[in-house]
Amino acid sequence: MSGLGAVCLGVSERLLRGARFNLPRVSAALTCRSLSEGPAQRSSEPGGYYVTTPIFYVNAAPHLGHVHSAVLADCLHRLRALQGLRCRFSTGTDEHGLKIQQAAAAAGKDPLSFCTEVSDRFKEVFGSFSISYTDYVRTTEERHRRAVEHFWSVLLNNGFIYKGSYEGWYSTPDESFLTPTQVTDSTDSLGREIKVSTESGHKVEWMKEDNYLFRLSDFRTQLQDWLKSNPKAIQPEKFYHIVLQWLENDLPDLSVSRQRSRLQWGIPVPGDPEQTIYVWLDALVNYLTVVGYPEEHSDWWSVAHHVVGKDILKFHAVYWPAFLLAAGLPLPRSIYVHSHWTVQGKKMSKSVGNVVDPFERSKKFTVDGLRYFLLRQGVPDTDCDYGDDKVLKLCNSELADSLGGLLNRCTAPSLNPEQTYPQFCNASFPKDSNKPTGRAVSEDYRMIKAVSELPSLVKENFENLHVYKALEAISGCVRLTNGFIQRHAPWKLNCGETEDRLWHQTILHVSMECLRIYSILLQPAVPELADKILSRLGVRSDERSWDHACNFLPKYEGRDCPYERRPLGPDTGVLFNRLERNEKQVETRKLGKLKKDKTSLKTQNMF
Repeated sequence: MSGLGAVCLGVSERLLRGARFNLPRVSAALTCRSLSEGPAQRSSEPGGYYVTTPIFYVNAAPHLGHVHSAVLADCLHRLRALQGLRCRFSTGTDEHGLKIQQAAAAAGKDPLSFCTEVSDRFKEVFGSFSISYTDYVRTTEERHRRAVEHFWSVLLNNGFIYKGSYEGWYSTPDESFLTPTQVTDSTDSLGREIKVSTESGHKVEWMKEDNYLFRLSDFRTQLQDWLKSNPKAIQPEKFYHIVLQWLENDLPDLSVSRQRSRLQWGIPVPGDPEQTIYVWLDALVNYLTVVGYPEEHSDWWSVAHHVVGKDILKFHAVYWPAFLLAAGLPLPRSIYVHSHWTVQGKKMSKSVGNVVDPFERSKKFTVDGLRYFLLRQGVPDTDCDYGDDKVLKLCNSELADSLGGLLNRCTAPSLNPEQTYPQFCNASFPKDSNKPTGRAVSEDYRMIKAVSELPSLVKENFENLHVYKALEAISGCVRLTNGFIQRHAPWKLNCGETEDRLWHQTILHVSMECLRIYSILLQPAVPELADKILSRLGVRSDERSWDHACNFLPKYEGRDCPYERRPLGPDTGVLFNRLERNEKQVETRKLGKLKKDKTSLKTQNMF
C-alpha cells in the first residue's frame, strides 16, 4: 500500500506506551478513501488559495509572536492576491478549555465576557498591523459549534471515536496529553518535586477518567505515506523531517473529551452532556468552520494552507491530518512552520517580564518598520532574538537610508525638475553592451540582469516561507541601484548638451524602473510603505500586480513603456524617518559603560 493509493482505514485496540486504555469491544465500520483526492485535489475554480493562522488562545493579550504568525500569513495572502488568485485568509481566537475557564475565574468574569475582551484586543492589533484577513472566527460562535458537532458525529459514525478509560500525563497549560518520554522530573518554586513537559516545561498531572478516545493509532502508515508522497507538505524541510521522525514510533490513541464536571467551558459531546470535546479537536475544526463546513466547504478546503508556530506542529501535522483522514476530507496543501522570538536568548514570558508588546513597539518603530523587521530577521527554522537596537539599525539602514535614499534621488526636484517619469534612451543604454554609443558599463548590465531575475527569486522564497531571503535579495538590488546612481553621478552631467541630457534621463528612468519593481515585490511585506513609493512614482493601482513586476525596463527590451513622461505623484515627504534611540536608554548605557570603565581602571591601579 503506497503513498497515494487507495487506503482502507481499519481499527485497532492496543495497549500503548504512555497511557493505559481499558477498551470496550468496538465493531467499527471500515471507511476507504483515496489519498490522491487529498493534497492533489484542485479547486473547482482554478487559482484559489486559502491561508490560515492558528487561532490564538485568549488566556493573555497578544504579543510579538502572535503578530509574527499573522504577518507571515498576511504576506502569503497578499502575494497570491498580487498574482491574481482568488484568496481567502482566516484568523481568529481559540476560546474554550480549562485554561480559559481558570483565567476567567481568576479575573472574576464570566468566560464569554473574558474571551470577548481579549478577542477584541487581537482584532485591534491585527487591524493596526494591516493584517488583510477576510475571515475572523471565534470558537464560541454558533456556526463553529455546529461544525464541531457535525465533525464529531462523522468521526463517531465512521468508527474512529470510542468510549473508554484514559490514564496518563496531562498538561493543562498546553492542553495536551503526554507520553512518559515527553515528561521529566523537575522542582517547583518551593523546591517540591514535580513532573513537567520536556517540550514546554509546564507542569503535568496524572489524570485518570472515563472519556472518548480517537483511534490515532490507525493512521500512522497513512500519515507516513502522505508525507513521503508530498515532500513540500511541511515547510521548512527541517520540520518535515521532525514529523517523519515522530511517525517512526507508534501513535497512542488520543483522548478527545474531558468529563463535564472537570471542564464546563467547551462544546458538549453530542448525545453525551457529561463530556466536553477536547479543546484541540474543537479548535482545529475552525479551519473548516470558516469555509462553510459541512455544507459549502469543498471548493475552498481543497486549497488550504496553514501557518503555525513550531510549538503546535504536532497538533497540525499529526492530529489534524489524522482527524481529516478519519472524516474523509482532503489534507492541507501545505503547513508552513515558523520558530519563536526570544529576548536576550530567553523565551518570552510574563513571569520573566520580557514579553514584547507589539502595540507599544509599533508606535516606536512604525507598523511597516516592525513588519519589515519580523519578516527580514525571522528565520523560520531557527529561533531569533528580538532587540530594540536591532530593529532600529535594520530599519535605518535598509528602509530610511537605502530605500528612502533611492526614492529621494529619483524624485528630488534638483535631479528631476520636471517631476516626471523620464524617458529611456536606447543609444545611451543599448541592449548590446558593445555598441560604441552606450554609456552603461558592465556593472550596470549585471544590475539589469539581477533585477530582471528578482521576481522569480522573490516568489520562490516567499512560497518556501523564506521571506527573509526574499527581502534580503530585494535589499541587495536596492544597494546595486544606489551604486548605479552614485557611479554615474547624474548631478554632474550638463543637461544643456543633448547626449548628457539623454543619459541623465536614462539614469533616472532605469533607477525608477528598479524602484518600481522593488515596490511591487515589497507589497506583501510592507504594504503601506510600498504604496507610498508607487504613488510617488505615479504608478496606478491597476499597475501593481505581479505581472507588472515581470515587465521590467520594457524600453530596454524594445517595447513601449506606459510610465514614460507620466507626471510623478505628489511628494508626501520622507519615505521612512530615521529612528532614534530612547535618550534615557542611551544615557543609562553611557553611565553603565562609564561605571564599568572606572571599575576597570581602579582594578588596574591596584597592581
